[in-house]
Order: sequence, then structure tokens, then C-alpha cells
Amino acid sequence: MSILMNAYCTVRDPIALTFDTESLSYRDRSDPEVGDHLDGFIGFIMEGGKREMTQSLYAVMRHIERVKHHFSFVVSESQLEQVAGWAWENNAILFYPDSSVRDPAGNVLVDPTTGEPDEEAQIPYPPDSRERKLRSEVMLRNRLIDTPDTLPPVVGASELELRDADEVAWRTLALFMAAVRAESLASENPIPVEKLRAKSPMAFEALSPAEAAFLGTESPNPQTVFNFVWRYEALFTLQWALGLHNDMPFADAICDVPLVAQLQIAQPNRERISNAKLRPAGEILDALDLNYRLLWAAREAQQQKREAPASIDGGVLSERQHALNWLVQFQNADWDEIDIPS
Repeated sequence: MSILMNAYCTVRDPIALTFDTESLSYRDRSDPEVGDHLDGFIGFIMEGGKREMTQSLYAVMRHIERVKHHFSFVVSESQLEQVAGWAWENNAILFYPDSSVRDPAGNVLVDPTTGEPDEEAQIPYPPDSRERKLRSEVMLRNRLIDTPDTLPPVVGASELELRDADEVAWRTLALFMAAVRAESLASENPIPVEKLRAKSPMAFEALSPAEAAFLGTESPNPQTVFNFVWRYEALFTLQWALGLHNDMPFADAICDVPLVAQLQIAQPNRERISNAKLRPAGEILDALDLNYRLLWAAREAQQQKREAPASIDGGVLSERQHALNWLVQFQNADWDEIDIPS
């Protein structure tokens, strides 16, 4: 018996099919129709928004959002074991003719009628992302910080597509401008925007729409000023990603703002961009995974009206997560649209 399957892979560079097919089609994110197809796929598993979001549906949705390659093929039932091995390697979920969504082993992740998974079903994650999750959990337990085992891993190295180093450097220019202006407003000694523009015209080329609106407002409201002062933490995180800081300190205190500012003005902007280089991807993913779990712990403590464990600072963690999610292109969102779920 032959089976028509659709495979949705999240890895950056998929391996070729290791089994015979009767027919095969393939497309990737360069096809403009793939994005709409994946949006429709999410709508399908959520039954057009009628289904209540569950942990398993959320995990499948996040997988679909990360899909980079879509294969469609017809195989004989006798080859399902080979399909499973290939799908695990490519971090793929499978869509079967009965409209079920399945893991590589064929266990149901989303039942077409109920939306529920089989007990044995597993969302695929690259091995390094699972190992990274375990390391983070050990580090947190050593600090007496509890997080649920159900928090998933972050992306793996085989899935990762970091922003280019020069794009990150441009982003630091914009963040610094917005944070400096906000700090001056908060201290009631505002630096004129035109003075900032004269000092760093390149930074104004890199502003996001929200940053441009902030800098274009003579007297922004206090909450907006407060929010942009916090951008020093996001700036620190991107400086760290560019190798300007040796370590990412534990998030129980704000960053050294004078040092962040000093590093930002120590090098001409154009030179900074042309010489920009990101630290190893594994280090960025380690920071992302650990911060994601710490942010969950901080938010859980706030929700339960408890003191945050190990004195972690939710504001610091939120800004770090914003910067890291942007860096790893989470949901392919621009800076102002970055989501920081935990």
C-alpha cells in the first residue's frame, strides 16, 4: 500500500531522502507560497481558532513556525521505518492522508478530530537542543530555581539562522541612541535629538519605527521613556553577542551602563560595522536557553506574588530575551514585533 506524506523540516540543510518514492515534490522558504501554506497549516491544527490552546498544540505550532523545508512524497508502507529515520534526522513532523499530524515514528501529535496527541508522541528537537535544555536545568537547580520539565528546548544549531554580524552592529547603534535619549529625559536633562543625530547620523539610519517615533516626540510619556531606558540591557546583550563582553552575568543585577556606553563610543560607527563578528553560535544558544527558563521563573514568581528566586531581575531577563529572540530570528519578526513568550 502506498501513502502520500508531507514532511515539514526545521533544519537549515536537510539531508536527501534515504528511501525510494513514487513521486516527490519539494519547496522551501524561498517559495512565496510556503509562508501562506504554513499559516494555513497552523489554522488547520487549531481548527480555525476553535480549539483551545494546549501544551501539545503549542509545541506543534512552534515547530510549524520554524519549518524551512516542505517535502511531499508517496512511499510504500514497507518503508515507514526508513521514513522515520530520515524524519528524525531532518527534525520533521509528518502529515498523513487521514489528516493527522505525526512525529517521525508515526505517533499522532494532532488527532484530526480531537486535536489530542498519543501518549507516546514526541515533538522532534535536534539532539543538541535537548542536551542544552538539560544543562540549563542543572545550572538552575544548582541555584535552587525550579522550572517545569515541560518547557521545551530552544532551537538547535542545525536549525539556527543568526542575523548577520553587521546587522547586529547596526542595531546596537539604534539602541544606544534611543537609550541615551531616554536616559537624558529621565534625568530631566534632555539631550536634543538634533545633537544626537549630529553625533551619530548612522544610528538614525538604523532606527526601528518605534525608535524613530520615540526620538521624534519632544515630550514622550514617562512609561515610554522608562521602557527605552531599559534598552541598555538589550544593547548589552547584543554587545555580548558581538564579543564586546567576555561573559553574560547572572541576571540578578542590571548591566554596567557606563561600560556599555563607553564600549559603544570607543569605536567609530563605520569601523564597528565593518569589523563586526558574532561569537560562536553554541554560546548564543546556551544563553538563549538559560535566559528563556530564567524568564519563566521570574514571571511565575511575579504571577504568584512571590519574591523572584535567586534575586533574578525580570526586567533584565525580558530585555535579554528580546535581543536574543531577535538575534536568532524568532518567528522571523522585526525588532518592534519581537515576542518574548515564556
